[in-house]
Amino acid sequence: MSAGSRGAGLRPISANLIIAYFPKSCTIRYVKTNLMEEEWQLVTSFLPANWKALARESGALRRARNVANADTLLRLIFLHTATSLSLRQAVARAKAVGLAEISDVALLKRLKASAAWLQALTQQLTGQRFEPADPAGRLAGHRIRVVDATDIQEPGATGTDWRIHYTLRVPGLECDFFELTDEHGGETYKRIPVQPGDVLLADAGYCHRQGVAQMITATADVVVRYNPHGFPLLDAQGQPLEVLPLLRALAGHQAGEWPVQFDSDGHRYTVRLCAIRKSQTATLRAQKKLRRKAQTSGKVLQPETLELAGYVMVLTSLPSSVCSAAQVLELYRVRWQVELLFKRLKSLLALGHVPKYDPQSCRAWLQAKLLGALLIECLMREAKFFSPWGVPAGR
Repeated sequence: MSAGSRGAGLRPISANLIIAYFPKSCTIRYVKTNLMEEEWQLVTSFLPANWKALARESGALRRARNVANADTLLRLIFLHTATSLSLRQAVARAKAVGLAEISDVALLKRLKASAAWLQALTQQLTGQRFEPADPAGRLAGHRIRVVDATDIQEPGATGTDWRIHYTLRVPGLECDFFELTDEHGGETYKRIPVQPGDVLLADAGYCHRQGVAQMITATADVVVRYNPHGFPLLDAQGQPLEVLPLLRALAGHQAGEWPVQFDSDGHRYTVRLCAIRKSQTATLRAQKKLRRKAQTSGKVLQPETLELAGYVMVLTSLPSSVCSAAQVLELYRVRWQVELLFKRLKSLLALGHVPKYDPQSCRAWLQAKLLGALLIECLMREAKFFSPWGVPAGR
Protein backbone atom coordinates (compact mmCIF):
# COMPACT_ATOMS: atom_id res chain seq x y z
CA MET A 1 0.00 0.00 0.00
CA SER A 2 1.46 3.34 -1.01
CA ALA A 3 1.65 6.37 1.25
CA GLY A 4 -0.98 8.09 -0.83
CA SER A 5 -3.41 5.14 -0.77
CA ARG A 6 -2.99 4.69 2.96
CA GLY A 7 -4.15 8.26 3.61
CA ALA A 8 -6.95 8.19 1.05
CA GLY A 9 -10.48 7.65 2.25
CA LEU A 10 -9.67 7.87 5.97
CA ARG A 11 -12.54 9.21 8.03
CA PRO A 12 -11.94 12.47 9.96
CA ILE A 13 -10.14 12.01 13.24
CA SER A 14 -11.94 13.33 16.34
CA ALA A 15 -10.12 15.51 18.86
CA ASN A 16 -9.74 12.77 21.46
CA LEU A 17 -8.12 10.18 19.18
CA ILE A 18 -4.40 9.79 18.59
CA ILE A 19 -3.27 8.15 15.32
CA ALA A 20 -0.51 5.59 15.88
CA TYR A 21 1.02 4.31 12.61
CA PHE A 22 2.94 1.04 12.56
CA PRO A 23 4.86 0.75 9.24
CA LYS A 24 5.58 -2.99 9.49
CA SER A 25 1.95 -3.99 9.45
CA CYS A 26 0.84 -1.01 7.40
CA THR A 27 -2.14 -0.42 9.68
CA ILE A 28 -3.52 2.57 11.52
CA ARG A 29 -4.57 2.16 15.12
CA TYR A 30 -6.87 4.56 16.97
CA VAL A 31 -5.87 5.02 20.60
CA LYS A 32 -8.54 6.50 22.86
CA THR A 33 -7.33 9.32 25.09
CA ASN A 34 -8.98 11.94 27.26
CA LEU A 35 -8.01 15.32 25.86
CA MET A 36 -9.42 17.17 28.84
CA GLU A 37 -7.30 15.14 31.27
CA GLU A 38 -4.19 15.68 29.17
CA GLU A 39 -4.66 19.44 29.04
CA TRP A 40 -5.48 19.61 32.74
CA GLN A 41 -2.24 17.83 33.56
CA LEU A 42 -0.36 20.43 31.53
CA VAL A 43 -2.07 23.28 33.38
CA THR A 44 -1.41 21.84 36.83
CA SER A 45 2.23 21.12 35.95
CA PHE A 46 2.89 24.83 36.49
CA LEU A 47 1.59 24.67 40.07
CA PRO A 48 3.91 24.01 43.03
CA ALA A 49 4.82 20.37 43.53
CA ASN A 50 2.92 20.23 46.85
CA TRP A 51 -0.25 21.90 45.58
CA LYS A 52 -2.44 18.87 46.35
CA ALA A 53 -1.06 18.46 49.85
CA LEU A 54 -1.63 22.16 50.48
CA ALA A 55 -5.34 21.65 49.81
CA ARG A 56 -5.64 19.45 52.90
CA GLU A 57 -3.16 21.41 55.04
CA SER A 58 -5.04 24.66 54.44
CA GLY A 59 -8.46 23.15 55.20
CA ALA A 60 -9.81 23.32 51.65
CA LEU A 61 -10.35 19.52 51.63
CA ARG A 62 -11.44 18.75 55.16
CA ARG A 63 -14.28 16.56 53.86
CA ALA A 64 -14.23 14.39 50.75
CA ARG A 65 -18.01 14.48 50.30
CA ASN A 66 -18.88 15.19 46.63
CA VAL A 67 -15.32 16.47 46.03
CA ALA A 68 -12.86 13.61 46.27
CA ASN A 69 -9.54 15.33 45.65
CA ALA A 70 -7.69 18.59 44.99
CA ASP A 71 -7.92 18.13 41.20
CA THR A 72 -11.70 18.08 41.31
CA LEU A 73 -11.89 21.00 43.71
CA LEU A 74 -9.66 23.25 41.64
CA ARG A 75 -11.56 22.36 38.46
CA LEU A 76 -14.85 23.26 40.12
CA ILE A 77 -13.46 26.58 41.32
CA PHE A 78 -12.12 27.44 37.87
CA LEU A 79 -15.45 26.48 36.29
CA HIS A 80 -17.00 29.26 38.34
CA THR A 81 -14.24 31.87 38.34
CA ALA A 82 -12.12 31.41 35.22
CA THR A 83 -15.00 30.81 32.81
CA SER A 84 -17.40 33.34 34.38
CA LEU A 85 -20.13 30.73 34.83
CA SER A 86 -22.57 31.31 37.65
CA LEU A 87 -22.53 28.85 40.53
CA ARG A 88 -25.58 27.06 39.14
CA GLN A 89 -24.10 26.92 35.65
CA ALA A 90 -20.80 25.64 37.01
CA VAL A 91 -22.34 22.75 38.95
CA ALA A 92 -24.55 21.85 35.97
CA ARG A 93 -21.50 21.75 33.70
CA ALA A 94 -19.59 19.68 36.26
CA LYS A 95 -22.41 17.13 36.39
CA ALA A 96 -22.74 17.00 32.60
CA VAL A 97 -19.06 16.15 32.07
CA GLY A 98 -18.96 13.70 34.98
CA LEU A 99 -16.66 15.82 37.13
CA ALA A 100 -18.78 15.98 40.29
CA GLU A 101 -22.36 16.16 41.54
CA ILE A 102 -22.57 19.11 43.91
CA SER A 103 -25.06 21.88 44.64
CA ASP A 104 -24.37 25.54 44.01
CA VAL A 105 -24.54 26.25 47.75
CA ALA A 106 -21.99 23.52 48.46
CA LEU A 107 -19.68 24.90 45.77
CA LEU A 108 -19.87 28.36 47.33
CA LYS A 109 -18.92 26.86 50.71
CA ARG A 110 -16.02 25.04 49.06
CA LEU A 111 -14.86 28.29 47.48
CA LYS A 112 -14.91 30.07 50.85
CA ALA A 113 -12.93 27.29 52.50
CA SER A 114 -10.33 27.41 49.72
CA ALA A 115 -9.27 31.04 50.20
CA ALA A 116 -6.07 30.19 52.11
CA TRP A 117 -5.21 27.42 49.63
CA LEU A 118 -5.68 29.68 46.61
CA GLN A 119 -3.62 32.38 48.31
CA ALA A 120 -0.76 29.94 48.94
CA LEU A 121 -0.80 28.72 45.33
CA THR A 122 -0.84 32.29 44.01
CA GLN A 123 2.06 33.28 46.25
CA GLN A 124 4.22 30.31 45.28
CA LEU A 125 3.43 30.61 41.59
CA THR A 126 4.30 34.30 41.56
CA GLY A 127 7.69 33.82 43.19
CA GLN A 128 9.90 36.87 42.91
CA ARG A 129 8.23 38.35 39.84
CA PHE A 130 7.21 41.61 41.51
CA GLU A 131 10.07 41.82 43.99
CA PRO A 132 10.88 45.52 44.59
CA ALA A 133 14.40 46.70 43.80
CA ASP A 134 16.05 46.88 47.24
CA PRO A 135 19.72 45.95 46.85
CA ALA A 136 20.69 47.33 50.27
CA GLY A 137 17.87 45.52 52.06
CA ARG A 138 16.56 48.78 53.55
CA LEU A 139 12.94 47.76 52.99
CA ALA A 140 13.38 44.61 55.05
CA GLY A 141 10.66 44.43 57.67
CA HIS A 142 8.26 46.55 55.62
CA ARG A 143 5.06 45.16 54.14
CA ILE A 144 4.87 46.35 50.53
CA ARG A 145 1.18 46.59 49.59
CA VAL A 146 -0.44 47.64 46.32
CA VAL A 147 -3.67 49.57 46.88
CA ASP A 148 -6.22 49.76 44.10
CA ALA A 149 -9.90 49.59 43.20
CA THR A 150 -11.69 48.28 40.15
CA ASP A 151 -15.21 48.93 38.88
CA ILE A 152 -17.66 46.12 38.24
CA GLN A 153 -20.46 46.46 35.72
CA GLU A 154 -23.08 43.76 35.84
CA PRO A 155 -24.51 42.46 32.54
CA GLY A 156 -26.93 44.99 31.08
CA ALA A 157 -25.76 47.85 33.26
CA THR A 158 -24.79 51.19 31.76
CA GLY A 159 -22.54 52.39 34.58
CA THR A 160 -20.55 51.21 37.59
CA ASP A 161 -22.65 48.98 39.84
CA TRP A 162 -19.96 47.90 42.28
CA ARG A 163 -16.41 48.81 43.21
CA ILE A 164 -13.85 46.40 44.64
CA HIS A 165 -11.27 47.98 46.96
CA TYR A 166 -8.33 45.72 47.72
CA THR A 167 -4.68 45.55 48.71
CA LEU A 168 -2.17 42.99 47.40
CA ARG A 169 1.07 42.06 49.11
CA VAL A 170 4.23 42.24 47.01
CA PRO A 171 5.81 39.98 45.83
CA GLY A 172 3.32 37.23 46.72
CA LEU A 173 0.24 39.00 45.33
CA GLU A 174 -1.89 37.68 48.21
CA CYS A 175 -4.98 39.75 48.97
CA ASP A 176 -4.82 40.98 52.59
CA PHE A 177 -7.70 43.47 52.47
CA PHE A 178 -10.94 43.47 50.53
CA GLU A 179 -14.01 45.70 50.57
CA LEU A 180 -16.95 45.77 48.20
CA THR A 181 -18.92 49.03 47.89
CA ASP A 182 -21.42 50.53 45.50
CA GLU A 183 -20.36 53.05 42.86
CA HIS A 184 -20.27 55.83 45.49
CA GLY A 185 -17.45 54.21 47.46
CA GLY A 186 -14.48 56.47 46.65
CA GLU A 187 -10.81 55.51 46.39
CA THR A 188 -9.06 56.67 49.54
CA TYR A 189 -6.30 55.55 51.85
CA LYS A 190 -8.65 56.14 54.79
CA ARG A 191 -10.51 52.87 54.24
CA ILE A 192 -7.29 50.75 54.33
CA PRO A 193 -6.32 49.14 57.67
CA VAL A 194 -2.56 49.47 58.19
CA GLN A 195 0.20 48.44 60.55
CA PRO A 196 3.37 50.38 61.43
CA GLY A 197 5.95 49.84 58.71
CA ASP A 198 3.46 49.29 55.88
CA VAL A 199 4.34 50.84 52.51
CA LEU A 200 1.25 51.46 50.38
CA LEU A 201 1.65 51.94 46.62
CA ALA A 202 -1.27 53.68 44.89
CA ASP A 203 -2.21 55.64 41.79
CA ALA A 204 -3.33 59.26 41.57
CA GLY A 205 -6.87 58.39 42.66
CA TYR A 206 -5.53 58.04 46.21
CA CYS A 207 -3.63 61.35 46.17
CA HIS A 208 -5.75 63.12 48.81
CA ARG A 209 -4.28 65.07 51.70
CA GLN A 210 -6.48 63.57 54.42
CA GLY A 211 -5.79 60.00 53.37
CA VAL A 212 -2.02 60.49 53.08
CA ALA A 213 -1.99 62.31 56.43
CA GLN A 214 -3.87 59.44 58.07
CA MET A 215 -1.30 56.92 56.82
CA ILE A 216 1.60 59.02 58.10
CA THR A 217 -0.11 59.42 61.49
CA ALA A 218 -0.47 55.62 61.65
CA THR A 219 3.33 55.34 61.03
CA ALA A 220 2.76 53.78 57.62
CA ASP A 221 4.39 55.11 54.45
CA VAL A 222 2.91 55.96 51.06
CA VAL A 223 4.17 55.92 47.49
CA VAL A 224 1.43 57.61 45.48
CA ARG A 225 1.23 59.12 42.00
CA TYR A 226 1.09 62.87 42.49
CA ASN A 227 -1.93 64.82 41.24
CA PRO A 228 -0.86 68.50 41.14
CA HIS A 229 -4.42 69.74 40.58
CA GLY A 230 -5.88 68.39 43.82
CA PHE A 231 -2.94 68.27 46.22
CA PRO A 232 -1.33 71.70 46.84
CA LEU A 233 2.23 71.50 48.12
CA LEU A 234 4.37 73.90 50.12
CA ASP A 235 8.10 74.47 49.86
CA ALA A 236 10.56 74.27 52.76
CA GLN A 237 9.60 77.81 53.82
CA GLY A 238 5.89 77.02 53.86
CA GLN A 239 5.13 78.93 50.65
CA PRO A 240 2.99 77.55 47.78
CA LEU A 241 5.17 75.40 45.55
CA GLU A 242 5.42 75.78 41.79
CA VAL A 243 6.15 72.30 40.49
CA LEU A 244 6.92 72.98 36.82
CA PRO A 245 10.11 75.03 37.38
CA LEU A 246 11.50 72.12 39.42
CA LEU A 247 10.62 69.59 36.75
CA ARG A 248 12.15 71.65 33.96
CA ALA A 249 15.49 71.51 35.78
CA LEU A 250 15.65 67.70 35.54
CA ALA A 251 18.58 66.52 33.47
CA GLY A 252 17.67 63.94 30.82
CA HIS A 253 15.91 60.97 32.35
CA GLN A 254 17.57 61.16 35.75
CA ALA A 255 15.30 60.93 38.81
CA GLY A 256 15.00 64.03 40.95
CA GLU A 257 13.56 64.69 44.40
CA TRP A 258 12.56 67.67 46.56
CA PRO A 259 11.44 67.91 50.21
CA VAL A 260 7.92 69.37 50.32
CA GLN A 261 5.14 69.92 52.83
CA PHE A 262 1.35 69.90 52.93
CA ASP A 263 -1.38 70.84 55.40
CA SER A 264 -4.30 68.68 56.50
CA ASP A 265 -6.78 69.29 59.34
CA GLY A 266 -4.55 71.88 60.98
CA HIS A 267 -1.37 69.80 60.88
CA ARG A 268 1.65 70.06 58.60
CA TYR A 269 3.37 67.01 57.14
CA THR A 270 6.69 66.61 55.35
CA VAL A 271 7.05 64.30 52.34
CA ARG A 272 9.21 64.01 49.23
CA LEU A 273 8.29 64.71 45.63
CA CYS A 274 10.14 62.38 43.27
CA ALA A 275 9.93 62.80 39.51
CA ILE A 276 11.42 61.68 36.22
CA ARG A 277 10.98 62.90 32.67
CA LYS A 278 9.05 60.60 30.32
CA SER A 279 10.35 59.55 26.93
CA GLN A 280 9.15 61.58 23.97
CA THR A 281 6.92 58.73 22.82
CA ALA A 282 5.31 58.35 26.25
CA THR A 283 4.83 62.12 26.49
CA LEU A 284 3.09 62.35 23.12
CA ARG A 285 0.86 59.42 24.05
CA ALA A 286 -0.14 61.05 27.35
CA GLN A 287 -0.81 64.40 25.69
CA LYS A 288 -2.93 62.77 23.01
CA LYS A 289 -5.00 61.09 25.70
CA LEU A 290 -5.52 64.43 27.47
CA ARG A 291 -6.61 66.14 24.26
CA ARG A 292 -9.08 63.37 23.49
CA LYS A 293 -10.53 63.55 27.00
CA ALA A 294 -10.80 67.36 26.86
CA GLN A 295 -12.52 67.19 23.49
CA THR A 296 -15.04 64.68 24.79
CA SER A 297 -15.85 66.73 27.90
CA GLY A 298 -15.77 70.10 26.12
CA LYS A 299 -13.03 71.51 28.36
CA VAL A 300 -10.08 73.67 27.35
CA LEU A 301 -6.62 72.26 28.06
CA GLN A 302 -4.11 74.54 29.75
CA PRO A 303 -0.52 74.56 28.39
CA GLU A 304 0.75 73.69 31.88
CA THR A 305 -1.38 70.54 31.95
CA LEU A 306 0.12 69.37 28.68
CA GLU A 307 3.62 70.07 29.93
CA LEU A 308 3.03 68.18 33.18
CA ALA A 309 2.03 65.15 31.11
CA GLY A 310 5.69 64.79 30.19
CA TYR A 311 6.69 63.72 33.72
CA VAL A 312 5.98 60.96 36.22
CA MET A 313 5.60 62.48 39.70
CA VAL A 314 5.36 60.42 42.88
CA LEU A 315 4.84 61.58 46.47
CA THR A 316 6.34 59.48 49.25
CA SER A 317 6.76 59.66 52.99
CA LEU A 318 9.67 57.21 52.88
CA PRO A 319 12.88 58.95 54.00
CA SER A 320 15.77 59.21 51.56
CA SER A 321 17.87 57.03 53.89
CA VAL A 322 15.49 54.15 53.11
CA CYS A 323 14.71 54.78 49.44
CA SER A 324 16.39 57.01 46.90
CA ALA A 325 14.30 58.83 44.32
CA ALA A 326 15.11 56.17 41.72
CA GLN A 327 14.04 53.38 44.10
CA VAL A 328 10.79 55.21 44.91
CA LEU A 329 9.99 55.40 41.22
CA GLU A 330 10.90 51.73 40.84
CA LEU A 331 8.44 50.90 43.62
CA TYR A 332 5.74 52.77 41.75
CA ARG A 333 6.62 50.81 38.61
CA VAL A 334 5.87 47.61 40.55
CA ARG A 335 2.40 48.98 41.32
CA TRP A 336 1.83 49.59 37.62
CA GLN A 337 2.77 45.99 36.77
CA VAL A 338 0.12 44.74 39.19
CA GLU A 339 -2.44 47.06 37.61
CA LEU A 340 -1.64 45.57 34.21
CA LEU A 341 -2.33 42.16 35.71
CA PHE A 342 -5.80 43.30 36.74
CA LYS A 343 -6.44 44.80 33.32
CA ARG A 344 -5.80 41.34 31.90
CA LEU A 345 -8.14 39.89 34.50
CA LYS A 346 -10.93 42.15 33.29
CA SER A 347 -10.32 41.43 29.61
CA LEU A 348 -9.48 37.70 29.71
CA LEU A 349 -11.32 36.38 32.75
CA ALA A 350 -14.41 38.64 32.69
CA LEU A 351 -13.91 40.28 36.07
CA GLY A 352 -17.54 41.14 36.68
CA HIS A 353 -19.38 38.23 38.28
CA VAL A 354 -18.21 38.80 41.82
CA PRO A 355 -20.26 37.38 44.74
CA LYS A 356 -21.69 40.60 46.08
CA TYR A 357 -22.66 40.09 49.68
CA ASP A 358 -20.07 37.86 51.33
CA PRO A 359 -16.56 39.27 51.89
CA GLN A 360 -15.11 35.80 52.54
CA SER A 361 -16.32 34.36 49.23
CA CYS A 362 -15.30 37.59 47.48
CA ARG A 363 -11.74 37.22 48.75
CA ALA A 364 -11.57 33.58 47.65
CA TRP A 365 -13.06 34.49 44.27
CA LEU A 366 -10.45 37.23 43.82
CA GLN A 367 -7.61 34.81 44.66
CA ALA A 368 -8.99 32.28 42.17
CA LYS A 369 -9.05 34.98 39.48
CA LEU A 370 -5.42 35.85 40.26
CA LEU A 371 -4.36 32.21 40.14
CA GLY A 372 -6.16 31.71 36.81
CA ALA A 373 -4.47 34.76 35.32
CA LEU A 374 -1.03 33.55 36.43
CA LEU A 375 -1.62 30.10 34.93
CA ILE A 376 -2.70 31.71 31.65
CA GLU A 377 0.56 33.67 31.61
CA CYS A 378 2.52 30.46 32.24
CA LEU A 379 0.78 28.81 29.28
CA MET A 380 1.45 31.82 27.08
CA ARG A 381 5.15 31.78 27.96
CA GLU A 382 5.32 28.04 27.26
CA ALA A 383 3.57 28.48 23.90
CA LYS A 384 6.42 30.69 22.67
CA PHE A 385 8.69 27.63 22.55
CA PHE A 386 7.07 25.13 20.22
CA SER A 387 7.77 21.44 20.66
CA PRO A 388 6.79 18.95 17.93
CA TRP A 389 5.27 16.52 20.46
CA GLY A 390 2.93 19.21 21.82
CA VAL A 391 4.00 19.51 25.44
CA PRO A 392 7.36 20.26 27.08
CA ALA A 393 9.43 17.26 28.08
CA GLY A 394 8.89 16.30 31.69
CA ARG A 395 5.43 17.86 31.95
